[in-house]
Amino acid sequence: MLFRILLVLFIVVPAVELWGLIAVGKVIGPWYTIALVILTGFVGAWLAKQQGLQVMRMLQLQLSRGQMPTETLIDGALVLSGGIMLLMPGFFSDVVGVIFLVPYTRMIIRHFIKRWLWSLISSGRVHFFFRR
Repeated sequence: MLFRILLVLFIVVPAVELWGLIAVGKVIGPWYTIALVILTGFVGAWLAKQQGLQVMRMLQLQLSRGQMPTETLIDGALVLSGGIMLLMPGFFSDVVGVIFLVPYTRMIIRHFIKRWLWSLISSGRVHFFFRR
């Protein structure tokens, strides 16, 4: 299972990203493609910073009220992942990065992650141990 994940991450994803860059470069030209990749990197960094600060404020607020910030922690992981994807060169990772950074689409992804985590916990594949 781990081998398949690594195969996809290190071979398939870069190959698809390279194919996308070449295809876009043929349509709009190489210089515009390079400029577009650089622009998405800057916009991605700015958007990740804005959303990251918003998630941090919400985390601090929930902790100060004594609330468990489960959804906010998932949001933080999604914002971090989305920011990393937007900084990577390529258009397909940019689309996924934007989906992770836009609050409305992030809410939908968070719902599916919570359902997946809950199924892992309820099936007994994940255990929690608490110390007192």
